[in-house]
Amino acid sequence: MQRLYAFIRRHPTLVDGFWAVILLGFSAMQWDASQTGHGVHHVKAVPVFLGLCTAVALRRRAPEKMLLLVTVLGVAQLVFDISTTPADFAMLVLIYTVAADGARWASRFGLIGGLCAGTLAQLRWHEGPVPTWVQQTVFAVVATVPFVLAWVMGDSVRTRRAYFAQLEERAARLEREREAQSKVAVAGERARIARELHDVVAHNVSVMVVQADGAAYVLDASPDQAKQALETISSTGRQALAEMRRLLGVLRTGDAQESGEYVPQPDVQQIEDLVEQVRVAGLTVDFRIEGTPRPLPSGVELTAYRIVQEALTNTRKHGGPDVGASVRLVYFDDGLGLLVEDDGRGAAHELYQDGGADGQGHGLIGMRERVGMVGGTLDAGPRPGGGFRISALLPLKPAH
Repeated sequence: MQRLYAFIRRHPTLVDGFWAVILLGFSAMQWDASQTGHGVHHVKAVPVFLGLCTAVALRRRAPEKMLLLVTVLGVAQLVFDISTTPADFAMLVLIYTVAADGARWASRFGLIGGLCAGTLAQLRWHEGPVPTWVQQTVFAVVATVPFVLAWVMGDSVRTRRAYFAQLEERAARLEREREAQSKVAVAGERARIARELHDVVAHNVSVMVVQADGAAYVLDASPDQAKQALETISSTGRQALAEMRRLLGVLRTGDAQESGEYVPQPDVQQIEDLVEQVRVAGLTVDFRIEGTPRPLPSGVELTAYRIVQEALTNTRKHGGPDVGASVRLVYFDDGLGLLVEDDGRGAAHELYQDGGADGQGHGLIGMRERVGMVGGTLDAGPRPGGGFRISALLPLKPAH
């Protein structure tokens, strides 16, 4: 049955042709009966019902042209006094067709023609005594109803198709918007993971490199210091691995995350541990907290930790020898302030603008993205008198 329906949908003209043949058969039988009953050879009726049946067969190929053909044949019936036949059913079919699929002018033309057809037929071929004007009006209205119903059905089909097409277009548009939003979300998540990886790798690896260089330098002269440096390298490596496992957990299913395998996100309370780790690596850091410490949104705490981590990493990389740094956390009523300064040689202009000297820098770009995500502000650049300064203000509520 499904194959039959598919065949019908693929070959609508064949289906229309089948019904046209059926209509032609009924018209031929009536024509033959009229000759037998009256002995009058209605030759003029033959081309009329042949043309009407042809219009039914070709109605979907050229609805406007077939409507004009039916109109001409209907006028010919009136002029040559060819009484109605079953083939006149083609007029209803064509009115329905142009209302559903034809041009707007053809739909209106078909409606007007249908409104006139019943009245003209009643006036031209009434049977029995001449009816009164009331009877003529009633008969005309009754004869007009099928034409109006055919047009209404066709116009309803047109409206429904337009509605479904609009729904499909809207669904397609929403699907495109969802895909675009998904791509934006994926890009944002990749950027977040990239920032996390950069912060973890840059900070911990730089600490390990400094400690390894120091251990190699004092290995013969001071074995105890070399041992302490190796222990720092070991603990830093373990911390880096723990954070890497947490980041990789973002890319996996929720089962592993629910198992508690991955460590929590860093927060403001761990900044002091971070500073102590940097001090052990050989960088002098002055750490101060102003205001009353209190719990902050997790996004603000992670952002603060990563800014301090990246700033101290940059100090070790670009500050030069014998550099010192200071870290200040200021708790305001409506936010958290951060100030990280060093007295080193600072960084060249191209290292903190436009993505770094080679266009591939990510540290300060990541800072700005993090601060922007929580609705804060960031100022980074050379400090008057030498060194480098990073200042950030992180509000408690994100900007809308």
